[in-house]
Amino acid sequence: MLQLVNFSFYICVMNAESILSKVSKALNDENLEAIVIGNAGGALLGSPVTTLDIDFYFRKTPTNLLKLKRVAKRLNATIFRPFYPLSGLFRVIGEDDGVYLDFMSEAHGIKSFASLRSRAKEFVIGKNKLLVASLEDIIKSKEASKRDRDNASLKILKATLKRQKVRTISQSKAKKLSKKS
Repeated sequence: MLQLVNFSFYICVMNAESILSKVSKALNDENLEAIVIGNAGGALLGSPVTTLDIDFYFRKTPTNLLKLKRVAKRLNATIFRPFYPLSGLFRVIGEDDGVYLDFMSEAHGIKSFASLRSRAKEFVIGKNKLLVASLEDIIKSKEASKRDRDNASLKILKATLKRQKVRTISQSKAKKLSKKS
């Protein structure tokens, strides 16, 4: 005999807004200019990719390193140098909320901070701005890295970029047609 069991389904929506709000506030308060790259950037730009961390590209200067220390303090986080002294990676891990941020002064496929910044999109989260690399730059960086884990998200990122370009072209055509009417 089969017995029916009452099942309850819960939908869990992942939302990084509270983390992004804290991080963008800390960056803005300390005047540390950093640009979101990687899958977190892709997700913010509309790509259905996932990640456990937020990657930032920044200029590694003595002043910015002091600012990064103050950002970590504001987030109640610790800075780690997992590949010291060989890399420009600074890993910031929150002690209370598990915030996991990677600040990089070098990244595959990125020639300079200034060129990346010139194409970055500005988001406003709460009252704070957050710079996000363009989808083209995120794709270029992942292609240049030639890592298997980056290849896994490349198809999704490229499909998102293609869809966005088609939408932009369609919107341009629609505007031209409405002007002719």
